[in-house]
Order: sequence, then structure tokens, then C-alpha cells
Amino acid sequence: MFGPELGHNSAMGHKRIWGLTGGIGSGKSTVAGLLATHGLSIIDADAIARALTLADGLAIPAIRQAFGDAFISPTGEMDRGRMRDWVFANPVEKKRLEAILHPLIHTHTEAAIADAPSEVVVCDVPLLVESPRWRQRVHLVWVVDCAQETQIERVIRRSGLRREAIEAIIQQQASRAMRLAAADIVVFNDGMSQDVLAQQVTHCLQHLGI
Repeated sequence: MFGPELGHNSAMGHKRIWGLTGGIGSGKSTVAGLLATHGLSIIDADAIARALTLADGLAIPAIRQAFGDAFISPTGEMDRGRMRDWVFANPVEKKRLEAILHPLIHTHTEAAIADAPSEVVVCDVPLLVESPRWRQRVHLVWVVDCAQETQIERVIRRSGLRREAIEAIIQQQASRAMRLAAADIVVFNDGMSQDVLAQQVTHCLQHLGI
């Protein structure tokens, strides 16, 4: 599906920056992989965040100072499970963590965009709709969409998280309606084969002249 802002993809410099987002379990990473097969550069904001919070990652000193050693694992990386539970239960603490991570993610993302070899760069950002900075940065928003029950079933299968934990994560993210309202392009990923999904992505790219 193509939204009303289709064509609003003026380049910053010679690069066109697209945002790719979707709720947990939507299949966003799968769609990112399909876009990569068409020669588009993919920048994964989650992967950047993980690298920043590994042992010796740039965010570790600030996280240790702000949250204490209890949130650093014995191997020196951020204890992601403990931190996830903590910030989901404490909105103020979530903002503290974001204040540490978001500027670093932004800096690393900008460097990756500058180094990307393709004219079109796709930034894979789970919380794109929730972030005014990201909304302003990208020229076109792709949303991967599916039913909430599909999200829950997929995440249970891949992670073993309890339904209640997944529902809590979904509640922390933008609603399905909010993501669809922000979309220039919607990729529907529910009850279809990988081949059909790939055909849908190809059709969207052809519509955009890629």
C-alpha cells in the first residue's frame, strides 16, 4: 500500500534516506533483508545499540555510572534482560537510558549513512514513529504491518518470552494505527509465504523507481 506522501523522498546530499519500522514480531528484519537483496544499504539501529552496550562498548561507562554495576553483566556488557525489565516498569529510567543511547546511536548512524555505498539508504528503526528526530531525518517511511496476535505468536516462537511480557513490550511501542498513519509505504506481512512477501517488496520498489 502506498501512502499519501509517496514521492516525498528528496535527498539529503545525494542520498535518499528511508526509514523502515514495525512492531516487535512484524517481520521488519525479514523485509530489511529483502530490501538489501535489491542493492539498498541497510543500517540497523538495534544492532548499533547492541554494539554500544557490549563489553567495552562506548555506552558502558555512562550506563554503569547512571544505573550501577547491577546492570552490567560479569562479562562487562549491559544486562539486557534486567535493563529491559527495569525500564519497562520505570518510565523515568527508560528516559535516562535513552538519554545515554540515543545521541550515540545518532552519531554512529550518521557515520554509517555517510559511508553507505548506495544512493538509497534504509534505516531499520524499531521506534521510528515514536521519535521526532527520526521522523524528521528520513524522506520516506516503510511500515511492516501485521495483526497483534501474529506478533505475539512469532515472538513466543523465536524467544520463549511469556505472552504477558510481549504484550507489555507492544504497549510500550507505537500503536498499529499510529504506525499506519505515519507510513508512506505499508508492507503487509501476515499469513503469506516468503515468496509472496518478496514479490510485495519488489512491487513497492518498482513503484518507487528502484
